[in-house]
Amino acid sequence: MFRLLPIANLLRGASKFPPVVRSGAVPGPGNIVGGIRQSHGCDEDPAEFDARYEAYFNRPDIDGWEIRKAMTDLLGMDLVPEPKIIVAALKACRRVNDYALTTRFLEAVKDRCGDQAGTLYPYLVGEITPTLCELGISLPEEMGYHKPELWMKTILETEPF
Repeated sequence: MFRLLPIANLLRGASKFPPVVRSGAVPGPGNIVGGIRQSHGCDEDPAEFDARYEAYFNRPDIDGWEIRKAMTDLLGMDLVPEPKIIVAALKACRRVNDYALTTRFLEAVKDRCGDQAGTLYPYLVGEITPTLCELGISLPEEMGYHKPELWMKTILETEPF
């Protein structure tokens, strides 16, 4: 038989990742709305932000779910992660032995570069190349993931009979 838990209990234990808190925000212990509002405003210094994510990925007891959660949160923001955060994330993936996650994360980072991918992505790759070599990780482009594998031409692209 299933037992339903109050939503506040589920949200309280949902993540070990420290929330971004606005200065002056004082959420109550079971205040769901306060917990949601915390993540929308931020007076955090960029260096503190980078250090927080780097420390999170460098935790020795991190597991695959926590890595995915932090990556999703990080890539859901309107930013491109710093190389030191990417390095920490790749090392965390190596600690949990999840090579596929490294590939998907690098693809997502390239996607986050947007229209600046021609300049930002090569810079990021240049900065993380020593870590990629150390961990034995190939870039998605080196594995052929930059183009679809089973691409079929449309009727408009085929030659007439």
